[in-house]
Amino acid sequence: MDAAGAEPQSLANQYSLHSPRFWHGMKTEIWWRLVAANGFRIYPRRSHIALGVSTIGPINNLLAAVQHWRYGARIQATGIEQPPIFILGHWRSGTTLLHELLVSNPDFASPTTYQCFAPSHFLISSWVARFGGFLIPAKRPMDNMAAGWYLPQEDEFALMNLGLPSPYLRIAFPQTQRLHLEYLDMVGLTDGELNRWQSGLEWFLKAVTVANDGRRLVLKSPTHTGRIALLHKMFPGARFIHLTRDPRQLYASTMRLWWSLDQVQSLQNSYTHPEMKRYVKLCIDRMYGGHWAGRSQVPDTHLIDVRYEDLVASPLETLREIYSRLGLGDFQPVAASAENLMAGYKDYQTNRHRTDSAWEREVMELCADYAQRYGY
Repeated sequence: MDAAGAEPQSLANQYSLHSPRFWHGMKTEIWWRLVAANGFRIYPRRSHIALGVSTIGPINNLLAAVQHWRYGARIQATGIEQPPIFILGHWRSGTTLLHELLVSNPDFASPTTYQCFAPSHFLISSWVARFGGFLIPAKRPMDNMAAGWYLPQEDEFALMNLGLPSPYLRIAFPQTQRLHLEYLDMVGLTDGELNRWQSGLEWFLKAVTVANDGRRLVLKSPTHTGRIALLHKMFPGARFIHLTRDPRQLYASTMRLWWSLDQVQSLQNSYTHPEMKRYVKLCIDRMYGGHWAGRSQVPDTHLIDVRYEDLVASPLETLREIYSRLGLGDFQPVAASAENLMAGYKDYQTNRHRTDSAWEREVMELCADYAQRYGY
């Protein structure tokens, strides 16, 4: 249990020394460009991470070249025939749970953790996921959700490892990395930057489509929340499910998320408590500025808001409503698989965040627009 808004003293689950970090999936030139942009300021006690990434980089390059030779033309020729389903919402708002529930439908597919980790060569290197399960912990470092190469994952990690600017690069170098908050709402980008980002996303989704025999993709990345207008323009038939959560829990849980990831993934020290609180505020303002400005462009039949509290209290009923509102097909045939998935969570324990009245007042002031819009 965390004190109100305080830095957690330990991870929810330990991360092994041999476990790969996000950056291990980068090609050499992408990795060294990131390091150089941060002045090579790697803290000595994190140097083993940098050494491992530098060693793996050339292997990624070789595998990427083989995949391009084997699958490059096929990826380029692949169309995304079925418009994706995007799960939106701030970090820690239940997006992972909903992602797993939706992908329990065998007609749907999602990028896996391995595909997002190694986006440049996963089509030829899936054997790593098959035999390398021991490399990653059974649970995520920040909570008790399962981790695994084959579980659905955020495509933002794939975009980052392909070399696109991403807010997630902050995790590598918390003290020096440019935040790239403009990629939370896509405002202020040049035409070239925007085209490069769209091309990167389309290429990755085509590759995932090849891997999944054309099944409809379900994509979950909180970073997409403020990109809703652009994603609707790119995929006019796309469906959007937006989750919300009481900001008093959301804020504390998000701060724990970033501290936990910084502790196991970063090459520098994390933020101080005031810095982290300010960073969360910057993100939520930028993300929801884009979301509220862009959602009016999406037809009502293509967008639904879902409360985290309703999802965890009545997951099957909530999922049934999503299917109905967005026209995702008959829910009845997939109800059993969704119910089986939820049975696996019957003993799941969420993180508990102790909040006091002063902390709650502060958070509600910081998130006043969000709280008012969504009835908290």
